[in-house]
Amino acid sequence: MGRIRAYLRRHPKRVLVVAILLILYYFSLPRELFKDPTATVVEGRDGQLLGAKIAEDGQWRFPPPDSIPSKMEACLLQFEDAYFYRHPGFNPISILKALKANISAGRVVRGGSTITQQVIRLSRKKRRSYLEKSLELLLATRLELRTSKKEILKLYATHAPYGGNVVGLDAASWRYFGLRPYQLSWAESATLAVLPNAPSLIYPGKNQEKLLKKRNGLLKKLREKGLIDSTTYTLALLEKLPQKPYPLPTTARHFVAFVAGREEGKRIRVSLDENLQKQAAEVVHRHFLGLRQNQVHNAAALIIDVKTRDIKAYIGNTNTTKEHQKDVDMVRANRSTGSTLKPLLYAAMLDAGELLPTMLVPDVPTQIAGYTPENFNEDYTGAIEARKALSRSLNIPSVRLLQNYGLEKFRDQLNSFHLRGISKSADHYGLTLILGGAETNLWDLCKTYAGMASTVNHYTETSSEYYDREFTELVWKQDKLADIGKKTIHKPIFDAGSIYLTLEAMKEVNRPEGNESWEFFDSAKEIAWKTGTSFGNKDAWAIGLTKDHVVGVWVGNADGEGRPQVSGLQSAAPLMFDLFDLLPRSNWFSQPLDALRETAVCSRSGFLPTTNCPLKMVMAPAMENTLRPCSYHQQIFLDQNGQFRLNSSCATLSRARGVSWFVLPPLMEFYYKRRNPTYRSLPPYREDCRAAAEEIMEFIYPRNGSRISLTKNFDGKLNELALKLAHSKSGSKVFWYLDEKYLGDTADFHELGILPKPGKHKITAVDEEGNEKSITITIE
Repeated sequence: MGRIRAYLRRHPKRVLVVAILLILYYFSLPRELFKDPTATVVEGRDGQLLGAKIAEDGQWRFPPPDSIPSKMEACLLQFEDAYFYRHPGFNPISILKALKANISAGRVVRGGSTITQQVIRLSRKKRRSYLEKSLELLLATRLELRTSKKEILKLYATHAPYGGNVVGLDAASWRYFGLRPYQLSWAESATLAVLPNAPSLIYPGKNQEKLLKKRNGLLKKLREKGLIDSTTYTLALLEKLPQKPYPLPTTARHFVAFVAGREEGKRIRVSLDENLQKQAAEVVHRHFLGLRQNQVHNAAALIIDVKTRDIKAYIGNTNTTKEHQKDVDMVRANRSTGSTLKPLLYAAMLDAGELLPTMLVPDVPTQIAGYTPENFNEDYTGAIEARKALSRSLNIPSVRLLQNYGLEKFRDQLNSFHLRGISKSADHYGLTLILGGAETNLWDLCKTYAGMASTVNHYTETSSEYYDREFTELVWKQDKLADIGKKTIHKPIFDAGSIYLTLEAMKEVNRPEGNESWEFFDSAKEIAWKTGTSFGNKDAWAIGLTKDHVVGVWVGNADGEGRPQVSGLQSAAPLMFDLFDLLPRSNWFSQPLDALRETAVCSRSGFLPTTNCPLKMVMAPAMENTLRPCSYHQQIFLDQNGQFRLNSSCATLSRARGVSWFVLPPLMEFYYKRRNPTYRSLPPYREDCRAAAEEIMEFIYPRNGSRISLTKNFDGKLNELALKLAHSKSGSKVFWYLDEKYLGDTADFHELGILPKPGKHKITAVDEEGNEKSITITIE
């Protein structure tokens, strides 16, 4: 120690120079050798490449791999640097041999650079010279001191040129062999090992003999070193060279673009199942070939794991043309929701105690504040059970239910589902909100349906508890877990009983053509599902869910062009069911017993019972409901033959026969009895009885207060306005008046055509018994 101190005192300048040189040497190497942009690489759950987005500089340069395959490492070392693990960054013997060979030949015929030196050269991108070579040697030793051999080898494998715009082993393996590096044979590994030495050799159809000679030479060396046996060597020599670059996988190209927008330049392992993704893509393509016959060019599909919220398959669009917008990701694109929000309204009303599954809701011609909804089939049932209205996706009952529930209240509840696209106020959407007046996307709808399934699953799997974030975001990264929050006794949005009854109703939807008898087959899957069709046949939806999976489908044209016969049932549902066929069979949801209770209701109306109606028991949410008692069952009194009604004006009611009678208002009755032949209208009063005041007539069209514009036919003449009336007594004659002026009479079917002048008019209908009904309309 004393000698060192003495030397430092005697030679301070020399020590200073050495210290400066050491400092310069230490900082001579940049902290980050390579700043080149890398491609976004998306791998499936098992590491299989799903697709990639090229780097910003137009190069196929993948992010660094986790490790180098053993075959590839052996080939690289035997061809480039056999003493890689023994030298300090440079090999003096190789340098001397290269100098001697180059001087003898009068030109460069051999290189003496180690793999470490080549990494430095690739990072510096300088023209070759002896000065540059000297700097490379110096920096190579510094890299060896700073970085492990394995990391240096990975740097070389990531940034070595492989011909054209292919950089790095991973990209070359996929581009030239269509395989992962770990799947390469000895011959394929040897081919890639010799390419960085002369990357121009790989161009298809060029220099194949030179490339073959180099590859076979390396294989021979591997055999001589005992790294491969003679059989492997012989078989490797028989393998052909690549003739053209392979395209990278594109089965999830829209998903790859989605990932690249969030994790650009990274290698991302995602939740997609490679095999399921390929199978789903094939199914979508098969349906696309049929759909385009009707000039429908786009479709999208999503498959979700309910338990994990993992996206298992993601088909953003069909393999159509650029003209038909094949690059638009229709999973994320906002489109008219059609009827896909109806289950949410149904569950909301059950949850609020404002609906029972078997409760009758009106399905008649309806006009609300100038808005006239129509059913998809342009027909009416008169009255229908709420659960059947949902399963048949009837529009008029849904609009009436939304009006009763409260448009503002329902619009506010939709915020809880975070449906992107539904961002405007209730007044903006109006009652059309429930029929497709709003827009959202397939991603968010599938997320919402998955939350409904998960709510029931967790409630039945725990001690009747929920998680406070059941309607959480979907998961697309493999290493990420869904954030469903903490356990709670409080429902997240809707209670499990309401959701379960909603799913039960959705299970009863009629399947598309060819599957009508699905429920009779043991192998059939029990699926709760909902279709939707937007106005003008522009969007067709089908979303189904089981205990384990959600499958969502959208079909249409990305440019918004509607096509005839495009509907959720005909266009989207068949595709959805074919996708379900790719999945394991699921058991049906367990009944959330603590969230349900048996409730007595009127057997015909489904309302809470009165003393006037026969009862039946139905399952309902276990909560207090706010429904009014049944008003459709009336107690009436009949004569001894049961043919005529009696009242106090003509009989002593205490001696008359009292019965409970199911009675619908005239307009509901008019349509209901056409579909329900067992329905019996009220008997007439006996002749000696004074008829009580009751509603026996109702206008079907037009509605009171309507503003109507008469259209012209092909001859330029105005079309007549068709007056339609429902009468509860068949065979009754009705007399029609326009502004007190007699027009004529009708019997049985009460329809009459008129041509009123512009302005306000009063239309009056009077039957033979003097019952009168009037409305006011305005002709524009």
